[in-house]
Amino acid sequence: MRFRYHQPVPDFYKIENPKNPKTIIKDNILKEFIDIVIASNFVGLSYSKLSDEFKKEWKIDWDNIIILKYVMSHDILKMNPSKEKCQLMDEEFQEVGIKAFALADVLREFGFEADLINPLDDRVSLRAIAMQSNDAVITRSNMCMFKEGLNIGFFMIKTSIENLPFKKENDMLWVSHYCSTCGVCVDRCPENAFDEDGKFLRKLCTAHREGCSKCIDLCPFYKRGYDKVKKRYGRMKNE
Repeated sequence: MRFRYHQPVPDFYKIENPKNPKTIIKDNILKEFIDIVIASNFVGLSYSKLSDEFKKEWKIDWDNIIILKYVMSHDILKMNPSKEKCQLMDEEFQEVGIKAFALADVLREFGFEADLINPLDDRVSLRAIAMQSNDAVITRSNMCMFKEGLNIGFFMIKTSIENLPFKKENDMLWVSHYCSTCGVCVDRCPENAFDEDGKFLRKLCTAHREGCSKCIDLCPFYKRGYDKVKKRYGRMKNE
């Protein structure tokens, strides 16, 4: 079964939202849900509590978000841009999306309201929602990066749960300074998708049109991992 994210969003749920959804989740139920998420081959969860300003800006009335994070295939990312690569990326996206629907069903079965957010709905920015989690940053190459890696894709569930473990501060803000000292994505971008000041030019990037992922492949955060780069950054500051 495949789904396509166009309006209206197809209904792949097997369980209806509860008429009187719960708003508080017990620790043991949250742990059980996290275990199910990990067993479904996601690498972790983040949580966003959307601010009143954010809701007003995007004209939405919901605010509790669960972010389901998965690792995009290394083998696919290593491929050269092509129609085949785009197709494989889409198939991977479809496969993970079906699992995300199933996880929303799990929350519904637990008694909570849960709905997937349309990943391609321009009425709200999933990247902006991710930043509200205080668990992600935007890299110089315009990638939304979590600590689990640079090659992380995600789906999001809006829910009635009000007591999720939201982070109050973002401890990844140092990344922007590190990126300014690196610049490998700027220097080696095959499409020259950066201006003379090193600012990313989205209209020149072919990632979504042709599947280019050169900036991911070259990035130290992808090659070495978040923790190793952070240690290196700490040594640089002390030199």
